[in-house]
Amino acid sequence: MGSVQRAMRLLETVAAHAYGAPAKQLARETGLALPTAYHLLRTLVHEGYLRREKGLFFLGDAAERLGRSGAQQKRRSTVADTLAHWRDSIGVPVYYAMYRDGEIEVMCVSASRQAPAVEEWADFRETGHAHAIGQCLLSQLDEDARRDHLARYPVRPITPYTVRDNDALLRRLARTRRMEPVVERQEYAVGTVCAAVPITVGTTAATMAISLPVHHADRLMPAAQRMQTEIGRHLGSLTLSISI
Repeated sequence: MGSVQRAMRLLETVAAHAYGAPAKQLARETGLALPTAYHLLRTLVHEGYLRREKGLFFLGDAAERLGRSGAQQKRRSTVADTLAHWRDSIGVPVYYAMYRDGEIEVMCVSASRQAPAVEEWADFRETGHAHAIGQCLLSQLDEDARRDHLARYPVRPITPYTVRDNDALLRRLARTRRMEPVVERQEYAVGTVCAAVPITVGTTAATMAISLPVHHADRLMPAAQRMQTEIGRHLGSLTLSISI
C-alpha cells in the first residue's frame, strides 16, 4: 500500500509540471528519498504511466488514457444525473439514445419503481421502426442513410399497431417536422406510449425520450413538451456530456 501511495504522489506531482521535471525535483517535492523516487519512476516509465525525455519525466500514454476515461465517466455521470432529475420532476422514465456507426444505441435509461422503463422484449437496434427512439433517430438521417438502415433492419410488425412496411415508414419519416417530438402508441409494446425529442449534437443524431402506460396517454405530450423545454435550457452545458 505504501508503494502505491508513493507512486500516486509521484504521478500527481509529474502532472503538475506541464514541461516535465527531473527526478531530484520530484523526489524533493514528494518528500521521497532519491533512491526510492528513482525506483518508482523507472517502474512507472516501464508500465507506461510516465515517459522520460532528456532527463525530464512527463505523463505517459497509460496515465493519459486514465484521464480520458475519468473525463468520460464524469460526462456519463452528468447525463445520468440530468436524466434522473427529469425523471423525478416530470414523473416519467427518461431515455437517452444516439445513432452511431449505423446503429441505434440506447446510452442511458433513468427509471424508478414509480416510473418504470419499458421492458426491451424485442431488440431495440433491430426494431427502430417500431419505437419512438428509433423513429426519432431515423427522422434525423438523410434518405440514403434511412434506406441503408432499413435494408439491414427491415420493418416487421411486432404489435398490431406497428407500421406495416418500409415504404410506409419512410413516408411517415418524411412528414416528421424538424425538432418536433416523435410519438408512437403501442407500436413497440402493447399498453405503452412513447415520445422522443430530437437533439442536435454536431452531426450526430440523438434523442431524449419518455414512456407512459397507455392509460396515461393524455400526459404524454405535455410531459414531452416539458422535457423539450428543459433540454433547450440545458443543452449548452450538456452538449459535451451527451457525446458519450
